[in-house]
Amino acid sequence: MGKTLLSLGHGYSASGLEARLLARGWQIIGTTRSDDKARAMDARGVTPLIWPGTPLPLDQATHLLTSISPRGTDPVLAAHGDEIAQARHLEWVGYLSTIGVYGDRQGGWVDETDTPDARSERARDRVAAEAAWQDVCDRAGVALHVFRLAGIYGPGRGPFAKLREGRAQRVIKPGQVFSRIHLDDIAEALDLAMHSDLGSRVFNLCDDLPAPPQDVLRHAAELMGIPAPPEVPFEKADLSPMARAFYADSKRVRNDRIKRELGLKLRYPDYRSGLAAIKAAEG
Repeated sequence: MGKTLLSLGHGYSASGLEARLLARGWQIIGTTRSDDKARAMDARGVTPLIWPGTPLPLDQATHLLTSISPRGTDPVLAAHGDEIAQARHLEWVGYLSTIGVYGDRQGGWVDETDTPDARSERARDRVAAEAAWQDVCDRAGVALHVFRLAGIYGPGRGPFAKLREGRAQRVIKPGQVFSRIHLDDIAEALDLAMHSDLGSRVFNLCDDLPAPPQDVLRHAAELMGIPAPPEVPFEKADLSPMARAFYADSKRVRNDRIKRELGLKLRYPDYRSGLAAIKAAEG
């Protein structure tokens, strides 16, 4: 029997899986709310589905990946939770969450054994959604792999785009560090998990080098051969409410479990190698 991935909210984070799974004969059904994105998915070989608005083909899926953010409650579970709980044909479920659930650790290290300490409403919704998906998967008798993703970058997304568009700021907040993960390493981790026989797990998905955001921007500017943007104190920076909320949390995230249990070998273990590869591909 062929394998079918139902990818809910099939966007940037899940897109790295496409080529590798399609090359092996998988079918990928991806949901989106956008007609334009649906046409683009179709051109890449992904079967598009507008959702909400169209029934989900849960009976066709052997594997399910959801990237859809909760808004108070998880919209997928609100509409299809009981149906998923009764799906005995599912072999694997993956949920893309965020390291934001750990809250602020004032630059300290966290791993999957640390209890979430979500401060923002968005992060609390994520914690609740993780638990709700675990309950549904327990009822279905299928393993759930929760991936707590760090800041995502890759081709078309990251500091190069911000620098080219003139919207990059080297925001200085003493002690601030962020963890990151390249799109290709997300794809590799998901691929390994989908083909593993591990039971339900939570995995941090990040590289080996948490770093201050201003250092990453400076390095990207050096690779582009342009001056780095001037430094701006956090208090004076022009930031959206969401961006400002990200700066409320500072932590270093460990990734030992995903290496040890899934055998993940990071292609880009730090931002320097990841940015160099993106720049080389762009020419």
